[in-house]
Amino acid sequence: MKTRPFGQTGFQITEIALGTWQLGSRWGDPFDEKMAFDTLKTAQACGINALDTADVYQGGLSESTIGKHNQTLKKPFFVITKIGRYLPKQDTTLYTKERLETYIDDSRKRLQVDALDMVLLHCPPTDLYDHPEIFGYMDDFKRLGKIKHYGVSIEKIEEGIKAMNYPGVEAIEVIFNMFRLKPLETLLPLAKQKGVGIIVRVPLASGLLTGKYSNKTTFGPNDHRTFNRQGEAFDKGETFSGVPYEVGLKAVEELKKVFPEGQLAPYALRWILMFEGVSTIIPGASRPEQILENMKAAELPPLSKKMMKDVKRIYDTTIKPHVHHLW
Repeated sequence: MKTRPFGQTGFQITEIALGTWQLGSRWGDPFDEKMAFDTLKTAQACGINALDTADVYQGGLSESTIGKHNQTLKKPFFVITKIGRYLPKQDTTLYTKERLETYIDDSRKRLQVDALDMVLLHCPPTDLYDHPEIFGYMDDFKRLGKIKHYGVSIEKIEEGIKAMNYPGVEAIEVIFNMFRLKPLETLLPLAKQKGVGIIVRVPLASGLLTGKYSNKTTFGPNDHRTFNRQGEAFDKGETFSGVPYEVGLKAVEELKKVFPEGQLAPYALRWILMFEGVSTIIPGASRPEQILENMKAAELPPLSKKMMKDVKRIYDTTIKPHVHHLW
């Protein structure tokens, strides 16, 4: 597994890490602790050295399970966790120092560490980036030794650009995939210039870019791919990258003509790794086999110029009108 510099943290992060939103379960299903541990063991065996989680994932069980597993390792995973979604609503005035410190302390307990490796503010409101005192709080937590590094997880490109005005921000987590090319315009070049790490989430557009879905595919009632297509519960960009499902299926059929049939998912991940500004990708996995599938991307050679041009063409003609202006 190849590694890349993680911004200016000094840590070399594996190109493919593990997102743990659905650790130990499919979206909406009950948590399965054994499956979660098996998934983490498989990630470890594959050479993955970093995990992405959040205090709200599985009601804290994602962090707790990672904490237990890390205690058994001589070289624990580098853990990126996120805070802020336990607030009753996303209102910048609620991002008080006391609340943030409580969330950080709770995550430290669940992860069983004195200092969190990295903390991201979890898709906070856009106006939060106009409040330097909040980033000052994060600097204080770092000086206190409660966190080692911090950054932000964003919905909109403008949020990431504003975040990089704060020197303490060392990483930005953003949706970037074949259905979301806007980060290429300003975010990735600026992050590279400033030495800020880029964590890519939703790399397979909630599974659409696996090429395994069709008009007949159904998702469970508690699965966000059922109930959040129009942003009913949270930002709709988190579900299928904000692309209307039927439009996404059409684009996938075009992409299958570009890459070997049945192999779209690893090529979709390898496409992301073609960009130097990317530090790591965090595809999720609810079971060990999915990690093995994700790892195929690390074995692929660089994509050809024609492949890269075809992806851009399909985006411009099919996807861009639906998403480019929104995030």
